[in-house]
Amino acid sequence: MKIINPDKCIVFFDFDNTIATCDVFDSMLPRFSRNDLWIELEKDWRKGKIGSKECLELQIRGMSLDKARLDKYLSGIKLDPYFKKLVKLFQNRKIRTIVLSDNFDYILKRVLNYNAINKLKIYSNKLRFAKGRISPCFPYRSANCQICAHCKTKNLLANIKRDSIIIYIGDGRSDICPAGYADIVFAKEELLDYYRDKKMMCLAYRSLKDVYEYFKRSFA
Repeated sequence: MKIINPDKCIVFFDFDNTIATCDVFDSMLPRFSRNDLWIELEKDWRKGKIGSKECLELQIRGMSLDKARLDKYLSGIKLDPYFKKLVKLFQNRKIRTIVLSDNFDYILKRVLNYNAINKLKIYSNKLRFAKGRISPCFPYRSANCQICAHCKTKNLLANIKRDSIIIYIGDGRSDICPAGYADIVFAKEELLDYYRDKKMMCLAYRSLKDVYEYFKRSFA
């Protein structure tokens, strides 16, 4: 698909397993959890027995973790090597780029900072630190939906204009709803399965290299 007017484009990225090469929060669970309760919580979430907010709250409660240990771990998280190239490409075209995540602000900002990426607009859940412990906060939760702790759709809609060309890049369950408002959807894994099951149009990608090459062609 040829993008006619880059000036009207706005790009939304998921974070875990999209910008980052892994699901950062999920990778923390076996490392920092005091017991295996997180596994049952994850199963209940996938079955729809509990929502994302409840799952995340209880999983964090079950972790033995402080800021120093978290920082040390996050310093080793890698990003897709083409993310920087995409950000630069969009910046050169003056295309707004926003990150929407069901993870937590401190985690995202630390990982991006460790990878020398700053000044991106981020919407996510939040972490608070007090007395050596961490606690979650969910400022973007929707009262009408229990699926996601962060209503990505709400923040997507708050940042677009009527004539915006909306581009969404994601992989998971929390991306299904916001991706439905996009003009162009790049999907992999659960998001791709959803689009294929519904016989809806999207662009499959394996890594952000595929996304980068698409836009290099589109902007040529």
